[in-house]
Amino acid sequence: MPESRWIWQSEHLIPSRDGAGRKVRREVLRQLKRQHWDQHDTFSIRLALEEALVNAIKHGNALDATKQVRVRCRMSDDLIQIEVVDEGNGFDPESIPDPTNGERREMPDGRGVMLMRRFMDRVEFNDKGNGVLLEKQRTRLPQ
Repeated sequence: MPESRWIWQSEHLIPSRDGAGRKVRREVLRQLKRQHWDQHDTFSIRLALEEALVNAIKHGNALDATKQVRVRCRMSDDLIQIEVVDEGNGFDPESIPDPTNGERREMPDGRGVMLMRRFMDRVEFNDKGNGVLLEKQRTRLPQ
């Protein structure tokens, strides 16, 4: 997508501590509201962003105060892209067991990735496994 189509862009470096992503989440939600995204899309984006931030801070950077998480957001009239990258060692997203399968239902691991995949149109991890690109196509344009 050409750069000229983006109507909003933002980049943040956030520390690896609980709650550090709140400012980014609030900013994204404000922009979605300003551009009149519907509640269903907004809920999906909020949930996926929250899961990506928690995974980066807690699992990727292991709450290490010397590490940061980079968050880049871009929005056009009908698309939002959010990239979250931590400084951790990464992981293989394909190795995560299905959290809805049998005895795994009682275990919390893997639910964040499952929710991101369920609520976003595109979820793509980088080769190292320490970054994720979330993409959501707008369901309905405002009247």
